Amino acid sequence: MRILIADDEPLARTRLTALLGQCGDVEVVAAVADGEAALAVCIETSPDLLLADINMPGLDGTELTRRLAGQTSPPQVVFCTAYEHFAAQAYALGAADYLLKPVSLTRLREALERASRLRTPPPREHATLSVRMGGEERRIPLEDVFCLLADDKYVVVHHSGGESLTDTSLRQLEQQHPEALVRVHRNCVIPRQRLVGIATAADGSARARLAGCALQPEISRRNLAAMRKLLHG
Repeated sequence: MRILIADDEPLARTRLTALLGQCGDVEVVAAVADGEAALAVCIETSPDLLLADINMPGLDGTELTRRLAGQTSPPQVVFCTAYEHFAAQAYALGAADYLLKPVSLTRLREALERASRLRTPPPREHATLSVRMGGEERRIPLEDVFCLLADDKYVVVHHSGGESLTDTSLRQLEQQHPEALVRVHRNCVIPRQRLVGIATAADGSARARLAGCALQPEISRRNLAAMRKLLHG
């Protein structure tokens, strides 16, 4: 089982990593300090399980879980927190288990077993885009796309493998993938799961911060309120 740890306390991350080392067939893919970093790792590596604190700066554990629910194959989530009163909310979000700090080895093993039973195989078919790469027609998974920018007669697809072109317009792409893509500007569409923050550029314009990508496309005034609503759930 591939596991991601998200906790803003360094000692908590160290302790969970050490305990997982005693749990058999597990691999810690990363241990991060905030929800935005966890979201980026989940998008890039698709871990089987997320061990998450609830109180974290920025994107907290519950909001992170809501955002991950929109992924094609989201990880199981086990919350690790010092507060009992979040339990009902955690289970309402579909958490596999809820562990109180300090986490014991016995309870951690129980949580891993429960999460393992709840895991479902990923869908056989994934949404893809038809693009041109090096003169060839290819299809790339939508989950690998960072953003799509209109450029003259084509749309430039920025993805994990580089840049490609597609003849399909932004409007057509939105219509084909209404649950996955969202408009940020008249010339730009992004996968909604990629949005991890909103930055302000030197010229005062709003920019979309994207998981796994340094590119920060401009957000139009018309779409800024919708982006903020998407960001904060």
